[in-house]
Amino acid sequence: MAVGNPHITTMRSPLGRVRGLGSAKSGTAHWWAQRLTALALVPLAVWFVISLLALLGQPHEAVVHWIGRPLHAVPLLALIAALFHHLQLGLQVVIEDYIHGEAVRLAVLLVMRAGVILLFLIAFVAILKMSF
Repeated sequence: MAVGNPHITTMRSPLGRVRGLGSAKSGTAHWWAQRLTALALVPLAVWFVISLLALLGQPHEAVVHWIGRPLHAVPLLALIAALFHHLQLGLQVVIEDYIHGEAVRLAVLLVMRAGVILLFLIAFVAILKMSF
């Protein structure tokens, strides 16, 4: 009985084998980051909605005073950070899935990321300004 090379089957397409395309090894970290930010957003969003309902009908000064307390400003900043990070992760997946041109995809990703960072900074500074 002759011993030859065993035939190994792979799940990759012939084109993928030629190009050397395979796992980029970053999908798991992205997946976990999305799940962790979603998990963090659940209690923070519940807290935020309950707080908004409690502040309903209050004058502007009362709301600013409420935000100015560290007990409220810190979770609000955490909500903003988790929300915008989760937004960026989700939009990145959509862009990577539906935009196929490499140059266009990169440009859209950069514009999206810059926009999310800008909106995050605006919200972050607004909360800090009200809390001091």
